[in-house]
Formats: sequence, structure tokens, C-alpha cells
Amino acid sequence: MEEPHRRIRALHTASTITVYQAYSPEIGLPAIRDGRFPAAWKPGRMTWIKPSFLWMMYRSGWGTKEGQETVLAVEITRDGFEWALRHACLASYVPGLHADRGAWQRDLKRAPARVQWDPERDLHLRALPHRSLQLGLSGEASSRYADEWIVSVSDVTPLADEIHALVRDGAPDAAARLLPREQGYPAGEELLAHLRP
Repeated sequence: MEEPHRRIRALHTASTITVYQAYSPEIGLPAIRDGRFPAAWKPGRMTWIKPSFLWMMYRSGWGTKEGQETVLAVEITRDGFEWALRHACLASYVPGLHADRGAWQRDLKRAPARVQWDPERDLHLRALPHRSLQLGLSGEASSRYADEWIVSVSDVTPLADEIHALVRDGAPDAAARLLPREQGYPAGEELLAHLRP
């Protein structure tokens, strides 16, 4: 079956969705230990959550980039995730979807969440023709994420290391078997209509 050009692909259950972030050990390790972000994590800043494991690997260089050495799998409520989508604005102006550039800028300024559709990645972190969602949270959305939506925080740095080693060793099939089983997220048209260019 052909992959839709834009789709939310994620590990999800009936009530949760898993997103990925990468932090320095100063933030990541306490988050893993306590199941919530420590005081050093600033809710006032924009925080980007990524339902795609491989996109997170691309962004963090398999957890090797400075300040991104601890890769977290953050399981959050679907209710929270969908609240963010309903209150999100696209990160870039799209003629036809937005009335005009000024209207988009006003929406973006007011929105507590923003959406980018970035090329999905393969095991070698090369861009694929289809796109995956990245969700930026700020203000109310960031606070709700940290204080209300989190169900669990897991350390997937060892998994990233293991998959990366298999890719480097020329064993892509073995690497692929370890990937989280991401499937299309059942987001209805009413949830995404304002977010699809």
C-alpha cells in the first residue's frame, strides 16, 4: 500500500501515543528516574515532540549530538496530543489554507502549538518522499504536556545505540526488527484539516 504523503506515524495504544525527545543527561536522567521533567526543564521554551523514532535519530544523530545524549520515549495521553493538534497552527504559511500571510501570522502568534511536516527518514537517516509530523509546544501546551499529559518516560538511548550499531555493521534487517512498531495514528479529518498544506 502506498504511503500517504503526510501522516502521523506513531507507536500508540487506545489511550496513549509515544513521542520522542533528546536532552542532556542533566535533564534526561532525572526525567527517566522521576517520570516527569526536572526543574531545569523550562516550560516557557518551545519544546518539539516527535512521534517518529527515526526522525528523532536524525535530529539527535542517534543520540550523539551535544545536549541530546539522552533519548527519551515519552508516553502521553491521546487526549492531550489531540488537544495540541486542535490548538496548533502550521509553522509555515500556505496560500489557500490560510486566508493570507497576516492571518497566518496572527494564528501562529496565538497558537500554543505548531506543526511541521518533515521528511521521514530511513535507517541510514536519508530523507524519504513521505512526511512525518513534528509538534512544537509552547505556553499552555508546554505546561499541559509536562504537568498533565505524561504517562511514562523511558530511556531509549540503549535502543538507539543498538540499532545504530546494527546499521553501521551492515545488518539493516536486524536493525529494522528493533524499531518501535509505528502505525498510522487515527486522526480524523476534523483534527488535521487546518494542518495539511
